[in-house]
Amino acid sequence: MPDNVPPPTFIAPQAPGLVPRSLAIRTRKLFLENFDLHVDIGFHEFEIGTPQILRINVEVWVDADHFPRCDTVEKAWDYDFLRTSVLQLVAGRRFNLQETVVHAIYDLVAARAGVAGLRVSTRKPDVYPDCQAVGVELASF
Repeated sequence: MPDNVPPPTFIAPQAPGLVPRSLAIRTRKLFLENFDLHVDIGFHEFEIGTPQILRINVEVWVDADHFPRCDTVEKAWDYDFLRTSVLQLVAGRRFNLQETVVHAIYDLVAARAGVAGLRVSTRKPDVYPDCQAVGVELASF
């Protein structure tokens, strides 16, 4: 392409009324997937003071009023909030149970405006050699 010709700009087509009812958007989901953190967790003597990998997953269904249809940062649901809040929650803290961690994350996210559904899970992938992971999950459905 010559230097004096600007590159083509992609503009998403607007087709109000052309999307069939059967394809109408029913849910909107954001997620933080397989977020691995070293967490001081466990109640066995050999676990205390020895951080373990805790794999965290957060799925947030957002209502239509809080899910952006325009391409502006101001209207976006902040992924950084999910990641940073989880990091701050577990940083420098010790937990006996995964259940405690899951409840704390769940409560933090559920309190946000626009949350219509929520699933939070944690997994410890290194507990048993013959299991992929052991974990806990809470969901609003």
